[in-house]
Amino acid sequence: MWIKLLVILAFLGIVLSLGSALYHLLKHENLSQGTVKALTIRIILSLVLFLFLLFAASQGWIKPHGIQGGLLDSQKKGATG
Repeated sequence: MWIKLLVILAFLGIVLSLGSALYHLLKHENLSQGTVKALTIRIILSLVLFLFLLFAASQGWIKPHGIQGGLLDSQKKGATG
C-alpha cells in the first residue's frame, strides 16, 4: 500500500513540475531559468520513480505483469466456459 502512495506522490510531483514549467514558459515568453529548473526536476523525478520501480520489483515488493495478462486470462475463461 505504501508503494502505491509513493508512486502516486511521484506522479503528482511530476505533473506539478510540468505545470510549473508551463507557467514559467507562458509568463516569460521564452526559455527562462524557471522553465529549465522545473523541467530538470521533472526529469529527475521521472528517473527516480523508474529506478525505484525497478528496485521494488527486484526486491519482490511489487510483481510486474504484462499489459495483456488480464486480457488473456479473461479470454481463456470465456473460451472454456
